[in-house]
Amino acid sequence: MGRKINKMKQVVYYGPEDVRIEEKDIPTAGEGEVIVRNRVALTCGTDVKTFVRGYPLWDPPYTFGHEAAGEVVEIGKDVTNFEVGDRVVAHNSAPCNECYYCKKGQHSMCENIQFNLGAFSQYQKIPKAIVKQNMFKIPNDMDFADAALLEPFSCAVYGIEEIGIELSDVVVVNGAGPIGLMFTKLATLKGAKVITTDLSDERLKLAKKLGAEVTLNVKDKQNTIELVKSYTEDRRGADVVVEAVGTKETWENSVLMSRKGGKILLFGGTKKGINFEMSTELLHYSQLTIKGVFHTTPKHVKMAFELLNRGVISAKDFVSNQYEIDDIEKALIEHKEGKVIKNLVLL
Repeated sequence: MGRKINKMKQVVYYGPEDVRIEEKDIPTAGEGEVIVRNRVALTCGTDVKTFVRGYPLWDPPYTFGHEAAGEVVEIGKDVTNFEVGDRVVAHNSAPCNECYYCKKGQHSMCENIQFNLGAFSQYQKIPKAIVKQNMFKIPNDMDFADAALLEPFSCAVYGIEEIGIELSDVVVVNGAGPIGLMFTKLATLKGAKVITTDLSDERLKLAKKLGAEVTLNVKDKQNTIELVKSYTEDRRGADVVVEAVGTKETWENSVLMSRKGGKILLFGGTKKGINFEMSTELLHYSQLTIKGVFHTTPKHVKMAFELLNRGVISAKDFVSNQYEIDDIEKALIEHKEGKVIKNLVLL
């Protein structure tokens, strides 16, 4: 009889460009909790930003990664909706449903929201609140990699629902990274004409595949605002503009790409402490609606899972290369250099 394995590999973030693979004890399940043997994890833009500069909500060291899928290996007391052996995907957060914001239906603003990092780990403990609200059984015909898209896709689903796109709207999506590409696909499903901008021809090629009617490489372009407007009727600007890059410049440009009475969704997170400028005259007299959206809600996580189950997007379009957990830094650096949309980490 072989010795029972009680150790695992886990990636821990210590600071900018300092991630370490450590040997840790495999966690055990408490009441309402589940232990998942992660099979795959995906890199994302937030991971890359964290790798480069940290993340404003957490102080290092902390476990790393938040997009994974795997199999249940242990269930805690009172867990009735999952069994050992189930193929599952768990979102990385859950609201408390008791605070002021939850009672207002603004679950992404929850004062006690519980985040769960550690997707870049061979085993992961899923807290009770997430097990109850944001964990799903993966159908047998659904790949782990497709399921692992749940977290970012649910954020895009939330953003697209919050900004309100109408049939035949012209929608500009600035950025063709993973989230921007998801916004592109969702906006087309809403019946919009989508114009997607980016600095990479390869990413724009995928945006075209996902439904963008116009793709614009804005690298080295002197006036990206007027370029985008030239693809709208009478050069008036877009009905809806989605910012999915996370820089001061793209925030400011996105506002200026809108038509009078238009809506701007500022989704891409910037560095901590960044402010952006806009004309009060423009905001007032053009009657603009500018909306920030953070994270997602259980309602939109459920919607995203159902859309993934229907094959609305596929990991085949988003995942470029595979790496072992020992090569996590290579996977992140390749993503950072813009050579891929996402990388898959085998666990």
